[in-house]
Amino acid sequence: MNNTDRAKKIKIFLMDVDGVLTDGKMYYVPGEGGMMEFKGFHSLDGIGLRLLNQFGVLTGVITGRESPSTEERAAGLGMSYAYQGFLSKVEPLRRILEDTGLAPENVAYMGDDLTDLPVLRLAGLPCAPANAIPEVRKASRLVTKREGGAGAVREVCDLILKSQGRWGEVMRCVETAHWPPVRGAGLKIVRQSGKRGKK
Repeated sequence: MNNTDRAKKIKIFLMDVDGVLTDGKMYYVPGEGGMMEFKGFHSLDGIGLRLLNQFGVLTGVITGRESPSTEERAAGLGMSYAYQGFLSKVEPLRRILEDTGLAPENVAYMGDDLTDLPVLRLAGLPCAPANAIPEVRKASRLVTKREGGAGAVREVCDLILKSQGRWGEVMRCVETAHWPPVRGAGLKIVRQSGKRGKK
């Protein structure tokens, strides 16, 4: 099965954060109570993820780190899931599949490092950014031309929309400036530290 055929079946796009939605660098600045971490996200990825959510494909993150900036970005893009602090990512995937009633073949997943391998092996469309480690690139059906944090996620978003025949609708929305609303029940936040929330 080629990537276009795999992308036709995708109903949710999940991804790691550091090295996928960001370039993997972590910045620390002084703040109240100590040092604060912040991340940089790319606008191309943001538009792509927003489009998926507007045209019926759910999105979410599964990451080994807990970060307020990740939650803020996920909420702003209309994501449905933000699992944070999970180095083992299979359990979050299982919970998401149970919650949505979807099958692994309906999942696209993008990761860049060793902790992503188990989920990549389960996903219907396993993806890696150009700068992922060799083991991850080998396990992926799609390796993007762009690097993590520089539009790699957008390549996957566009492939899904085009494969599912939605690109014409996207372009009509561009011309009319009338966009469908983001679908879904809001962002479900699950932190390994035990704190749960919903935006």
